[in-house]
Amino acid sequence: MAGVNKVIIVGNIGNIDVKIFQTGSIANVSVATSENWVDKETQQKKERTEWHRVIFYGRLAEIVQQYLKRGSKIYVEGKLRTRSYESQGVTHYITEIIGEQLQMLSSKEPTTTETKNNHQAVQTDDCPPFPV
Repeated sequence: MAGVNKVIIVGNIGNIDVKIFQTGSIANVSVATSENWVDKETQQKKERTEWHRVIFYGRLAEIVQQYLKRGSKIYVEGKLRTRSYESQGVTHYITEIIGEQLQMLSSKEPTTTETKNNHQAVQTDDCPPFPV
């Protein structure tokens, strides 16, 4: 039986780094998600923010470069990938989300490709297995 590797996050963009190559584009985006709760003992409101590394390829990377900026709210569907690299004899592991679908949730001027509820949705199936 095959497993399921699906991630859905909604958050705000921190940093964007887009690289354009002859073979296509890659966008590395940090996305912050936050959870809020009230501490049962102190009754104080608490918040925890998690940062996620999201990689977009091809047309999605171009859309990130053209339309998104720091602070933009986005919806991302994708899959988790873990890769490793060595630095000074130490192996480091990085878990990333490979973005396969993107919806822009921040308000913007309407374009012809936007859906009825003013959110643009794009999906791609041409993601390479690992970032270059």
